Amino acid sequence: MSGDHIRNTCAMWTSPRCGAETRSGTACRAPALHGKARCRMHGGARRSGAPKGNQNARTHGAFTRDSAAERRQDREVLDDALKLLGELSLIAE
Repeated sequence: MSGDHIRNTCAMWTSPRCGAETRSGTACRAPALHGKARCRMHGGARRSGAPKGNQNARTHGAFTRDSAAERRQDREVLDDALKLLGELSLIAE
């Protein structure tokens, strides 16, 4: 009798699929978790991903606006100094 049972799998096959790309380059065929765009294996699991207000990228401060502005200003000063040295070397010749 167990071989005669037909499973109703329509809901599973019509559910949204995971949007992740597999190692072989094809799309993941697993169903996405409710309210998420990924399956449980590709980041849809509860408490997965970065925490809210993630500050991990700023642990050393290299990517803050202040340090980027400081690097830009340093580059401008160096460019001006190189230009001045080039002008001085032309005068000395």
